[in-house]
Amino acid sequence: MELKVGDRIPNFTLTDHHGNLFKSDKKVGENILVIYFYPKNFTPGCTKEACSFRDHYKEFQKLGAEVIGISSDSVESHQKFSEKYNLPFTFLSDPTEDIRQKFGVKGHLLGIIPGRDTFVVDKKGIIQFKFHNLSSSDHMEKALQKVKELQAE
Repeated sequence: MELKVGDRIPNFTLTDHHGNLFKSDKKVGENILVIYFYPKNFTPGCTKEACSFRDHYKEFQKLGAEVIGISSDSVESHQKFSEKYNLPFTFLSDPTEDIRQKFGVKGHLLGIIPGRDTFVVDKKGIIQFKFHNLSSSDHMEKALQKVKELQAE
């Protein structure tokens, strides 16, 4: 099943890069959520994407949005990645890729490389924007634009 604009995100619980449980149902209602799925920590494209979100993180916060990165990397890998690049937002470990599958994020190159999708979710838990592209360069800009549109409504 592939989630699309207008769908409610599923409730999920994953471990964050500090080793704490993150429960999506506790976050829905607090902020607009920018949830981005990416292939792997420390790879060039994923590092570029994470640093792009980092460089605009304060702008997301001012607009009432929280950024969350999800990959199958371990909690320890997320912690090292976050520390090395001073990444101020939440990283969640999805080692079984169950949440990736619940969101319908498809892989690339015959499923060898995990997909790269970004979702903007409103405070009601409804997907307002979805962007699917293996290239890391446009995800942050498109998500930020959608968050700005949501705040203007």
